[in-house]
Amino acid sequence: MIKPGDVYTHSVEFKQEDVNKFAEITGDCNPIHIDAAYAANTIFKRPIVHGFLSGAVFSKVFGTLFPGEGTIYLSQEMKFLAPIFVDEPYEARFEVLEVNTEKHVGIISCTLQNSQGTACIVGNAKLKHDKQFV
Repeated sequence: MIKPGDVYTHSVEFKQEDVNKFAEITGDCNPIHIDAAYAANTIFKRPIVHGFLSGAVFSKVFGTLFPGEGTIYLSQEMKFLAPIFVDEPYEARFEVLEVNTEKHVGIISCTLQNSQGTACIVGNAKLKHDKQFV
């Protein structure tokens, strides 16, 4: 059973190939993501990972690892605070804030931080899981 105060972490690293595939699938071909020459002339100096590709690590973890299979994603709030770059390590951190055992719903704090500990994405998710939030 998952309860308030529980913490889960997951390491992730994005590859340019993944960014290119995401651009192709979504149609978001903004050159800031896929063109190094273009990105070199921006404040970031190199391509950045799409925000929603970066945030997709939250969905991956919820659906497969914590709480895992059976999770119903009800909502996700995200704030993008710093850029995510390819070929750099990041850590997704999850902390259970609340659990409603009657409705089997949990509120989870989600953070994606870089190797220096800087929060790049922060937010909260609302999940339903009949076997974990009891």
